[in-house]
Amino acid sequence: MTFFNYITGISIGAVAGSMTIDSSIKVSTGIVSLLTWTGLTVLVGIVDLKFRKFRKIVEGEPIILIKQGKVLEKALKKSSLDINQLQMLLRKKDVFSFQDVDYAIFETSGELSVMLKEAKQPLKQEQLPFQVKQQQQAPIPMQIITDGKVIEENLQQLNIDRNWVDEQLTRAGTILSEVFYAELQKDGSLYIDKRNDQFLH
Repeated sequence: MTFFNYITGISIGAVAGSMTIDSSIKVSTGIVSLLTWTGLTVLVGIVDLKFRKFRKIVEGEPIILIKQGKVLEKALKKSSLDINQLQMLLRKKDVFSFQDVDYAIFETSGELSVMLKEAKQPLKQEQLPFQVKQQQQAPIPMQIITDGKVIEENLQQLNIDRNWVDEQLTRAGTILSEVFYAELQKDGSLYIDKRNDQFLH
């Protein structure tokens, strides 16, 4: 649940509770309030789906707390967590030592996503049939395209350009306007999800 959903849920509950308890409140006034909050929630949900920048403002963004086994103190402070709380979240994932963690990401829902170091992962990764260039590898899977738009800041961080993205889309037999989401994997391959996927029944 995002912070906005939390607030609207409390507000709608408060309005409904007041209508039930306080006889001085007109039913029409209460209904208008409920419809207003409901309409606002639906409107924000629609805008949230269409505009990534608005989504970042309303929902926030995931924060990397542990990167390549090292705790990022500034990120920890930004997420309003201390080291003990981070350890607690790790223990909930059955992780009891920082040295076992490759990446830990604090999600907007308040949950912690953990990627263990390869040596600590329960299953071995499959051997890749090909080698990829170092500049096309990602430390963790990263968004390249979302809602049909290229995430330029992620391209810069990964040291790749639009030409490489266009080349991968061409190899996959698609173009940018047809792509809903694309993600660069750790092995350098590009996962692509097209718009209006067709499912077999």
